[in-house]
Parts: sequence; structure tokens; C-alpha cells
Amino acid sequence: MPLKKFKPVTPSNRYKEWPTYEEITKTTPEKSLTAPLKKSGGRNNQGRITCRHKGGGHKRKYRLVDFKRSKIDVEATVLSIEYDPNRTCRIALIEYTDGVKSYILAPVGLGVGDKVISSEDAAPKPGNAMKLKNVPLGTAIHNIEMTPGNGGKIARSAGQQAILSNREEGGHALVKMPSGEIRKFNQNCYCTIGQVGNRDHMNEVSGKAGRSRWKGVRPTVRGMCMNPVDHPNGGGEGKSKSGGGRQHLKSPWGHTKGQKTRKKYKPSNKFIVSRRKKK
Repeated sequence: MPLKKFKPVTPSNRYKEWPTYEEITKTTPEKSLTAPLKKSGGRNNQGRITCRHKGGGHKRKYRLVDFKRSKIDVEATVLSIEYDPNRTCRIALIEYTDGVKSYILAPVGLGVGDKVISSEDAAPKPGNAMKLKNVPLGTAIHNIEMTPGNGGKIARSAGQQAILSNREEGGHALVKMPSGEIRKFNQNCYCTIGQVGNRDHMNEVSGKAGRSRWKGVRPTVRGMCMNPVDHPNGGGEGKSKSGGGRQHLKSPWGHTKGQKTRKKYKPSNKFIVSRRKKK
């Protein structure tokens, strides 16, 4: 999907690059597959802000996307490609032969009228779901389950893909993640063939702050601009690094930049074959 540029007749248009949305064939969602979406404004059940810079934004309805692909051996036809405000990729509305409709993530190359199926002996083409033990080695996959039957959790955002690189005798498949990490998965986990669509999402340029506000993103103020009472980096005469001194930059809660936040002895460490950042 290409991006379009605008004539620089206003400051916001000068660097703006937005998607053309030419792949979208239907603008109104399927009513039976939507649910109300309540906004938290970044606050928890006590009313305290636990995630900063959230609030406002356009009203949305949640699209019920089928990440499990649990209708096995039932063929479906793609009815439309739609925009989903809750995720970066596009979604595809499919209808099974028994009349049931569903939403799935739209991979690259999937169009209206195409047939998709979730089956152990499905053909390895975009949109089909199958177990890792049946996928040809070297195939690009997305929407990968971490536990059989739990639904896809890995590689679901725009342009993401993982590569099935190998299989082991112990019933595990080795998958190269989008981050570069190589990880073990149970071979009975389902995945979907292909790369997630909307690959140019990473190259979008909003062009103006207002578009971020439409998305529910509020402004972010740098800690260096604050007073010492408000932030560890605040204070000092003129532009200074953290209160006039040269101590390390911190967050308001003391975590230093670059500090590892993953638990040292996490149970899932045994499934990681090769780290994203090799030592």
C-alpha cells in the first residue's frame, strides 16, 4: 500500500505522508462483529494515572477479530478489506460456507473473493491457517500461538512476519521472530501464512500534532523542562543535564535509561534459543 504526499500549502502538509487507503473496500464495520470500547484515559480502577499521555481521541468500536481460527476444515471467502482503528494493520471480513462471518488479520496479497481455510493440510498461501508442524520451512508466518488453542499472540501488527527456520525432535519448531530472536514453539500451535499487510505503516508521517490527539495520544513534556520537585532531570540554570549536575538521566520513578526490565529467571527463558541482542 503506497503513501501519498501533499502539496506544502500549509506547515502541516510539508512533511505529511498518509496512506492512500486504496485497498479498503468497505467503510462500515459488520455490526454483529463489533463491541463497545470503554476508554480509561490511562487510569486504573482507583482513578490514578498509571499510563501517561493518554486521553481524548475519536470514539471507537472494537472489532472482534478471530485470532484462534478455530473453524477447522471449513472454507471461507473474503468479502471485504476494512480499516480497524484499534490496530495498525487492516482486517478482512470472511464468510464461511455455513454462513458464519468473521474478521481476520489481512495479510499481504489477500483480496476480495479469495478463499481461505484453517486446516492441517491447507495449502501454504496467504490467509490460510495451519499447524507449525505442517508449514514448509522458510515460510513467512504471522499470528502465531504460544500455547496450542490459546489464539495467535505473535507477529500481529502491520508489516510483521516471522520465519519458520527449523524443527526439533522434541516436538518443537524454531521460529525467527520479527525482532531477530529465535524461539521454540510447540509444533501443534497454529499460525497464519504470509506477512501482515499495511507494510508502509512504519513510514507514515502525521504532519501535525492534531492527528495524534485524534488517536488519543496527549502531549509529552521533557523532564529537563520541569522543576526538581516534578522530575529527577528538572531544574538547573539554563539547559542542564539533570538539575545542573551530571548524574545519569532517569525516569520519574528512578529507572535508568537502558536498564533491563525482563526478569532474570523467567520460566519462558528455556524457549529462547538465540537472543535478539547477542552478547
